[in-house]
Amino acid sequence: MQGAPPAFLSYPFRPFFLLAAAFSMVAILVWVLILRGMGWESAPTDPLAWHAHEMLFGFGGAAVAGFLLTAVATWTGRRPIAGFELGLLVATWLAGRLVMLLGTDLPGLVVMGGDMLFPALLATFAAREIIGGGSRRNLGLVGVLLVFAGLDVAFHLGRIGVWPGATLPALYLTTHLFLLLITVIGGRIIPAFTGNWLRGRGRQNLPRSIPWVEKLIVPVVILTGIIDTFGAASGMQPRTLSIIVGTFALAAALLHMVRLSGWQGLATGAEPLVTILHVAYAWLPIGYLLLSLGDLGLSLPRSAALHALTMGGVGGMILAVTTRVALGHTGRPLKAGRLTVVAYIVFNIGVLVRILSPLVPVAYFTFIDVAAAAWLVAFGLFLVGYWRALVLPRPDRHT
Repeated sequence: MQGAPPAFLSYPFRPFFLLAAAFSMVAILVWVLILRGMGWESAPTDPLAWHAHEMLFGFGGAAVAGFLLTAVATWTGRRPIAGFELGLLVATWLAGRLVMLLGTDLPGLVVMGGDMLFPALLATFAAREIIGGGSRRNLGLVGVLLVFAGLDVAFHLGRIGVWPGATLPALYLTTHLFLLLITVIGGRIIPAFTGNWLRGRGRQNLPRSIPWVEKLIVPVVILTGIIDTFGAASGMQPRTLSIIVGTFALAAALLHMVRLSGWQGLATGAEPLVTILHVAYAWLPIGYLLLSLGDLGLSLPRSAALHALTMGGVGGMILAVTTRVALGHTGRPLKAGRLTVVAYIVFNIGVLVRILSPLVPVAYFTFIDVAAAAWLVAFGLFLVGYWRALVLPRPDRHT
């Protein structure tokens, strides 16, 4: 009989949440140094593409792996991926980060092959667990992970010149894929966690869903992502296309707003661990609204909308979910400590500053530095507050 794996490799969320937070800090720091002209010459041929890729496929990929593989074990009742298999998946993620850091020091096909190991293996493991567990409801997530891997292939094919022009659309589509994941997964967990918390306090006014919103929101988010990517990748948008993109983005903003309004977020102020889920989700309607206004004629920089959606929506949701899962799955009380609350506040101030940065050209780099510092503080506090929970066995000695 084989011995139990070490606590760190007993559940996917343990190594991947820790690595996601730590790597995001390194990636943000490197990016700021590059902007300041202090980066290293041999890394990315296109620093902006490297930054976007590593925040999406590196930081975001680790967070997705940690959450989804942990959730799949709960949904299917199967044992979580652990031990050697989990260690192998972690090793492929680390290999991807290494080859991307080395950049131009390696042949393009080597970088592509090294980076592709992780998304390919992640999709394989997820498919095996979901299909093996007979979880038909979650088969769509396998498709999402396959698209995730395919977009990474497209990014690299564009980078090495095999598919000219594919790099930027791949990054835009990946961004919208994360927004789709938040739409789907957030639509499950936010009202569920909120309802559980409210019921525990004897509240009668619980989260509610609006059927027509639930039917429309996923198709609208998908279409918005596809149309926006087509428009942004074309460089110069014809006026008609801008109106179409703006209209779909406005529809997405309104649907997210109406959806969020039914989840009783204002009633959760006594527990930041629940409130932060609503705050993170709120960056989606804000981001889509900014995107819409920019396309419909208001002079708003696209980067403001993109960072509301990415830093606010994606980064904020990752911070919200990792703190909750790290507590819940290690047998600790579902209550945010002081460091966690500070991390939430600092992070969201940073998002606001980052959104405002392109609107204040004279202080652009100062705003960037402040937003980056906020990210470093927030995820640094996460590491300080949660590394023991992620590395050490549960207090009750369960995995």
